[in-house]
Amino acid sequence: MAYQHRGNGRGLSRAFSAPVRAVSKVLPRTAASVAAPRPPSRPERSSIVDCGLYVQGVRQPGEWDYRDALAAALERDDAFVWLGLHEPDVDEFADIAQTFDLHELAVEDAVKSYQRPKVERYGEITFVAVRTARYVEHAELTETSEVVETGAVMLFISPRFVITVRHGDACRLSPVRQELETKEELLAQGPWAVFHAVVDRIVDLYLDVAAEMEQDIDEVEASVFSRAGDDRIQRIYQLKRELVEFKRSVVPLARPLNSLVSGRIPGVPSEIRRYIRDVADHLSRTVEQVVTFDDLINSILQARLTQLSVDMNNDMRKIAAWAAILAVPTAIAGIYGMNFQHMPELHWTFSYPVVVALMLGICVGLYRIFRRSGWL
Repeated sequence: MAYQHRGNGRGLSRAFSAPVRAVSKVLPRTAASVAAPRPPSRPERSSIVDCGLYVQGVRQPGEWDYRDALAAALERDDAFVWLGLHEPDVDEFADIAQTFDLHELAVEDAVKSYQRPKVERYGEITFVAVRTARYVEHAELTETSEVVETGAVMLFISPRFVITVRHGDACRLSPVRQELETKEELLAQGPWAVFHAVVDRIVDLYLDVAAEMEQDIDEVEASVFSRAGDDRIQRIYQLKRELVEFKRSVVPLARPLNSLVSGRIPGVPSEIRRYIRDVADHLSRTVEQVVTFDDLINSILQARLTQLSVDMNNDMRKIAAWAAILAVPTAIAGIYGMNFQHMPELHWTFSYPVVVALMLGICVGLYRIFRRSGWL
């Protein structure tokens, strides 16, 4: 299931109620070359995974402190900063938010680990929240199997920087950065190229999860409708819960992507918008699969419940049939066990064998009748 939430937004309102507009005080932009970076100053346990300065789609050498990188990016029209964070705490993110002039509401959402997929605009900065998911391999699907692991990625996108905040390990972004750095022409499009690469990777993982879950659903379906039909209902319900968690990640993302493709969010380059449209198409296919899976699991669950009800009815019919068979000798024995002094055939020599034969005959007759009717 999903990872445990980390962090909270306590104290954020006080921390960001009077942000320092340090970015606006940077020196004016010039065409000068990028200055050599100073070694980044990071705490012993830093959430900063990587910080890079990109000029015309090419990463500049050296390790950059995000303050120096932002100052250098503001001096050129063809440069931007990509700062990657992993589960930052409130204190560390406070200085980053002040440096990049991030809105306190967006910062509070970024620190929290669970956010519904959305896109919001704060001045020139666009905040996007995306849910991540990956398939968890398991030898056998049981009633406690973890099928889908979920996480979150938040992005702050500005003309001069992009900040990615990752929660959980469902989608690591280091491979995305490495692959994108080989595509200088695409990376030269700016921070929105990073957004496309990240979301494209997340949606690709959605497709992988959907393909693997389809196999699990086929396995459960075959087990339920097999001749034995003894699949445990707890296993079906667990798969249903995992699918619901996956659905919460996939389905809400369609609206933010459509708003970006339609141009309702300003600042997105037209070339990148075409790439995002392709991602939205892949997401639509995944959404259709998830909806189909949900309906199919509901049908499987209903079929299994019906099977259990039928099995219960069969058991009740068997119990009722045997009770009817046993009721005959019980009734006859009860009559002859009342010890009345004047009873027919009481002193007859053949009374006992006749009564026993009568009991057996009636019981055998009832057994054959119930057997032919399918009750036994």
